[in-house]
Amino acid sequence: MLERGQTLSEQIKDRNWFPLEWQHDATIASMLVMLDAIQEKFACVENLYTKLEKISFYFLPIEDMGLTDELYIKMNSRGKPLTQFEHFKAEFEKQLILADEKLAKRIGVKIDKEWTDLLWQYCNSGTDDESDDTTDDKFLRYFIFICNIICYKNDGSPKTSDEFDLVKEYFTVQEKNEKEKVINNAKVLEQFFDCWFDNKRSIPIQDFFESFSSIEHSKGKIKTNYKINMLEDCLKNYADIVGKNRRRFTLNQIILLYAFVIFRQNLANVSEDAFRRRLRVLNNLILNSSDQISDSEERQGGNRLPAILRQVDSIILKGKIADSEKIGINFNPTQLEEEKKKLEWTDRNPDKAESLFDLEDHELLYGQISIVGLENPEYFERFDSLFKCDWDLVDCALLTIGDYKQKERNGWRYQLGSSMKDGFAWKTLFHKSENLNGFDNTKKVLCELLGKTNIFTNDYLKGLITSYIENCENYKKYPWTYYYIKYDVFRTGRYGKYWWDDFDNSPYNFTTLFQRQKPSENSYNPFLKAVNENVCREYYGNYVFLNEEMLLAENQSSYRVVSNDKNKVEIEVITIIQNDDGIDSEDRIEKMKEISEGMLNK
Repeated sequence: MLERGQTLSEQIKDRNWFPLEWQHDATIASMLVMLDAIQEKFACVENLYTKLEKISFYFLPIEDMGLTDELYIKMNSRGKPLTQFEHFKAEFEKQLILADEKLAKRIGVKIDKEWTDLLWQYCNSGTDDESDDTTDDKFLRYFIFICNIICYKNDGSPKTSDEFDLVKEYFTVQEKNEKEKVINNAKVLEQFFDCWFDNKRSIPIQDFFESFSSIEHSKGKIKTNYKINMLEDCLKNYADIVGKNRRRFTLNQIILLYAFVIFRQNLANVSEDAFRRRLRVLNNLILNSSDQISDSEERQGGNRLPAILRQVDSIILKGKIADSEKIGINFNPTQLEEEKKKLEWTDRNPDKAESLFDLEDHELLYGQISIVGLENPEYFERFDSLFKCDWDLVDCALLTIGDYKQKERNGWRYQLGSSMKDGFAWKTLFHKSENLNGFDNTKKVLCELLGKTNIFTNDYLKGLITSYIENCENYKKYPWTYYYIKYDVFRTGRYGKYWWDDFDNSPYNFTTLFQRQKPSENSYNPFLKAVNENVCREYYGNYVFLNEEMLLAENQSSYRVVSNDKNKVEIEVITIIQNDDGIDSEDRIEKMKEISEGMLNK
């Protein structure tokens, strides 16, 4: 029984079993304060004991785990049920102790202090749906990222994102000879966290990333579409480990974040200026290796991340692009070769380096500049000037110089430019690919246009186009490019895809495509549509309705007017006169318009 006016804590401390040193223990002091608060709150409640709900406990077999009471008190000092993360941490520390007790204790302290402080700054900083994101969630995401890096560095492919499975795989001594492996993995984990703390460039992490990355072209920085603070993005989005539908932290981001980490770990050996140049090389490789970057063992080429990370080590730490024969197949070989040449070129031409970097960051090139070439530095700025003009005019201006289209190697589609705002057509043309033939010819035509003037404007391009059309008409020579340039209907403003019938070997027999991959009911013969826009959607637009009774159809170098019925009886043949080279000597569209209009007026 309590004496009148005596608190529970006073009574407990007055017992002979209560050691005096307990009064200086913060945990016990907190418990006594809580007991007094409970006493004050419920002192006037009658029959309190019978009203209490059941009190349950989670049993943690300390003896079986080889742990001390101190760890249990530390984990559950406030009497709350253990969280999933606390179970994970207990298992993680248990396994580390079995491998190296001193290392385990050091890491355990860092998890509770420095590393938690690091992660805390990224909590409650996002949208409302992230407001319940805890430091535990962020720790586990970064933990999974590090485990995956360890896996790649050992030529493996990640099989799980379950934190307990990862502890078993990378931090558990399952065989006698695995102790060193576990210790090394634990040190890697420690280094990946510790690299974000004090160093000779001790600036806030956000400022650190902003000093090297930008969403637009900026001197000394890489241009990126990702969140600038890649560590923060990793902590929020690396894996779905808290039951939320989060986007995956991409392989490209994994590679870039890894590069930032190893730079932070090697500040004494890699200067800031050296890192800037090397990071640009790496970013160019990533942007131009979408077909190569994969960690799937089922994809053609298999898991390339192990070799890619070895290449990252070579680039960031040594400033050299490693030979793929020595480290394994990694990035796009075409881009690897270009980056080697650019490193040598900038060493010889440091005064022109910034002009090169400006060109690399152009929206249509994103790192690959071979369409202009290092041999043409005077064209670097002109390229930007040209593509500030109307892209439809650029397309036509190029064709006044030469046929610059490219053909798919294993298909029937051809690629030309387009006014479509996403730049798909130009990006396809300007990047060397195993899928297209004709890159060198496209480059030749482009560079000839770039050589014409220092500054391009729409009016300048219109002048080239007008002169070309007038020249064709004066000399009565009408190649297919004449029609393409003169008549807007030839240029769909879509993906720049065309279907040439290679079997009849006629440059005039082609179809404009509406889609990227295949013909559709929106496809059409542009010569026919230029005569009459009332295109028949059947047969890929190779008929047009002159009226309800007559259709106009192509027949190689001539055209037929046929009846609009199932028999398609021929009514008239329109023959196009050509010279000995197979080039039209008359404007076939104007001729078809004239004849068809005459037939309709009869």
